[in-house]
Amino acid sequence: MTELWQASATTIAARVRARDTSAREECEAAIARMQAVNPAINAVVDETAEQALAEADSIDAALARGEPAGPLAGVPSTVKINIDYAGRATTNGLRTQADLIAPQDSPVVTNLRRAGAVVIGRTNTPAFSLRWFCRNSLHGQTLNPHDASITPGGSSGGAGSAVAAGIGAVAHGTDIAGSIRYPAYVNGVHGLRPTTGRVAAANLSGADRTMGAQLTAVSGPLARSIADLRVSLAAMAMGDLRDPWHMPVPLDGPPVARKAALAPAPDGMKVAPEVQAAVISAAAALAEAGVEVEEVPLPPLRETARLNIELWMADFGVAGGPKLAAEGDPDSIFVAEQMMRIAGPNADAMKALQRRLGLLREWQLFLAEWPIVLLPVSGEAPFANNSDVASAADFDRIYEAQMLQVGLPSLGLPALTVATGTPGKPMGVQLLGPRFREDLLLDAGAIIEAAHPPIRPVDPFVVG
Repeated sequence: MTELWQASATTIAARVRARDTSAREECEAAIARMQAVNPAINAVVDETAEQALAEADSIDAALARGEPAGPLAGVPSTVKINIDYAGRATTNGLRTQADLIAPQDSPVVTNLRRAGAVVIGRTNTPAFSLRWFCRNSLHGQTLNPHDASITPGGSSGGAGSAVAAGIGAVAHGTDIAGSIRYPAYVNGVHGLRPTTGRVAAANLSGADRTMGAQLTAVSGPLARSIADLRVSLAAMAMGDLRDPWHMPVPLDGPPVARKAALAPAPDGMKVAPEVQAAVISAAAALAEAGVEVEEVPLPPLRETARLNIELWMADFGVAGGPKLAAEGDPDSIFVAEQMMRIAGPNADAMKALQRRLGLLREWQLFLAEWPIVLLPVSGEAPFANNSDVASAADFDRIYEAQMLQVGLPSLGLPALTVATGTPGKPMGVQLLGPRFREDLLLDAGAIIEAAHPPIRPVDPFVVG
């Protein structure tokens, strides 16, 4: 028997709007699933069940009055604990922010609710949202439901773990250096990093973001189907005047050539055979669907990674550095030291911003000819959990494997992780496209998705 919580967001919303089920029934089923499996994985660190049930009742009442309920009507969802949810703490995994109570909802929460989604919980992140792993001194460690020995990813590790385990159909995440795309990869789900400016963001519980983060950090969805990413993006991308960076650009653009540049090992990076095999297989699926696929040299990516880490660490040294000692989280202290070392003592944010313009120009010209780029998510299969803090050498190996996670945000371009693995053995590929052309990525992602079995929620640590 198929349980209500196993369904996709599009299926749940359709049956709630048709009144085949009620939003309350869907919400109760999702809460029951969360309470059954979350103790094993610690993906949700702040349950909002009471508020969620009240919101579900409001949706059912609106439908009973004949009023529209939105494209995500009654869809159980989660949001990351680094964005504002009115009346609750925006901790970002920090003990020093355990009492930082949000005065109002962030634009993402506002827009999800406006679309009819019901937020059942808030998901874990590493301290400062700093790692590709998910452990902090306030909320503890999140585990990957496929395999507790591998990372659930970060910084949206709780989001990826939750949606993989069937805690909600849609999860919100943020991405400044892979924090949506990598958790999607290691948890065997799909994740979309939108174009900078596509999804409005603002946390009025604290100071505004510094310049590097304004240019690189985004919010976006993780889900078990490409269709769910599409509808979730549309919901999240609704306008909000609290974010001056938000751009009201149409979600669908004009037709382009059906061409994809293939890069199984871009810019000289070392890529594991199983990762390259996944990329080649995805290329075959695109070619079978009539997309012209060709292996071509890409514009620089290694340099864009360097720029992003310089911008991020220049910001972090000002905004985050003083908080490190106060928080005292050993993982974040170690990781920040390694990133500062990589950025170097002479990192110059102004020069990085100047060089960014030229690189983005080069990429825009390339993407005009090759509107889809197919490449790895990471150079390696999912890392052993918390291996980044084992030693400086381990960190350097992981950082090198994550070059594509670090590099793309500095360009502000959209990117999509498409899951291609199997239960117990996550794997995936990455698609990159022009600014504000998430539609192209989702179209190509749907082709790759169709070549693989549908993603089903996994029971924690049960393979098959």
